[in-house]
Amino acid sequence: MSKGPYHPKAFLILKRNVPRGLANRTKVISILERNPINAEEISKETGISYTSVLHHLRLLENENIVARRGKKPYLWELTGAGQQSLMEKQLYYTQTRTPLKSN
Repeated sequence: MSKGPYHPKAFLILKRNVPRGLANRTKVISILERNPINAEEISKETGISYTSVLHHLRLLENENIVARRGKKPYLWELTGAGQQSLMEKQLYYTQTRTPLKSN
């Protein structure tokens, strides 16, 4: 697995972290760091398909990294939850190059 400049929040606990997914989540998170935005706009800004953006947003939502608010089309935003475990997970992954498995 190649090293990449992945965002720390792009690493997941419940799913396997593959380079393509990490790269896509990094792009999505980078957009969300600026301000809350809907999935269609994320797709336009990143060049990632709308379906793929939704997939990654739902993965990130399942791990409390992002949350949606309002009515459709939802605005997505980053949460502050789980940052310590994310940092620990990234450190483990970087050192072992092995994704963490859920219990």
